[in-house]
Amino acid sequence: MNAGPDSFDPRPARPLFPPASLGVLGSGQLGRMFIQAAQRMGYRAGVLSEAEDTPAAQVAHWTVIGRDDRLASLRAFGDQADAVTVEFENVSAPALRWLARHRPTRPGWQTVWVAQNRLREKTFLSRHGIPHAPWRPVRNPAELDEARRALGLPLILKTAASGYDGKGQVRVESADGLPRAWSDLGRAPCVAETWVDFAAEVSVIVARGADGLAACYPVGLNRHHRHILDSTVMPAPVGPAVSQEAHDLALGVAQALGTVGVLCVEFFLAADGRLLVNEIAPRPHNSGHLTIEAAVASQFEQQVRALCGLPLGDPGLAMPAAMVNLLGDVWVEAGGQPRWDAALRADPGVSLHLYGKRTPFRGRKMGHLTVLDPDPQLALLRAQAARRRAAGHNGA
Repeated sequence: MNAGPDSFDPRPARPLFPPASLGVLGSGQLGRMFIQAAQRMGYRAGVLSEAEDTPAAQVAHWTVIGRDDRLASLRAFGDQADAVTVEFENVSAPALRWLARHRPTRPGWQTVWVAQNRLREKTFLSRHGIPHAPWRPVRNPAELDEARRALGLPLILKTAASGYDGKGQVRVESADGLPRAWSDLGRAPCVAETWVDFAAEVSVIVARGADGLAACYPVGLNRHHRHILDSTVMPAPVGPAVSQEAHDLALGVAQALGTVGVLCVEFFLAADGRLLVNEIAPRPHNSGHLTIEAAVASQFEQQVRALCGLPLGDPGLAMPAAMVNLLGDVWVEAGGQPRWDAALRADPGVSLHLYGKRTPFRGRKMGHLTVLDPDPQLALLRAQAARRRAAGHNGA
């Protein structure tokens, strides 16, 4: 695929200024934080949502209830939005293509189409010479056998579509376990990847404007628990050479896609020092939530600026920071509502973000905590201590 410019009018005659109305497809926490950023800048903002009581709909100026694969819903949504963005990649690419005929739509359907399917994403990386783990497509038994021969074991088998937070992927240790793993994944189209012995997982969030100019945030160091992001520290303690290479690769991905908006590139930092692209997310990312407090312009403000054709903001950090996710596990451990008073009173420098989700359960992202500190590792320790207090564990 030759990715072209991401919007129907990449260089509009004039930017969109407040009180223009901005629309977001997807109504989770990323949409919520985009809407809040747009409102702080003076814009009206709304959402296309399948239900009324969703994180984004709770704070929106307006909500269209419907699905993004229904033309009537898209028409009603487009009638209220002067420009359109997305909060996650699993939206209808044809819907974005239709909207782009009528409104600035950033990122465009091409970027989303590539990123929402691992087969297309890996093909894109291969065609553009962007370093990534060796892989093979798995769409039939013959390709499954070819993947085992070409990649060896262990390997990771991932569904091509709908994988998120570790869902839809299995580590395979033995040859006889490979057919069983594929069967467990519903024999859906998959990507098989070589197992990477990585030293760390890092990410770079890059914003790219309609004028083609781009800005990168410092590299974030990410730690996962049960395949779900647990914490991010920014800047990552990886040294200037790795940081520069990560920035160059992230900018190269954004340029090759022709994307306009915010893009996160997740990397494995291999034990031998190589950076390998793991995934692309064509929108703000969990690892960038700390930029709300820590950066001069947050990732959500950059999304607003890129959508509206404004110059990008400064991605520099006012201070190093750390973020920890608040999963439903915190509510379970607390036996109900977490002890926010204890967590916040013990450390007034902790910033609390809750997403308005009514029902907590283990593994569900309910919010996050951010701490700024001149020492990023100390910021992480403080955030983790606040989370423990919230869960009812008094020992910091």
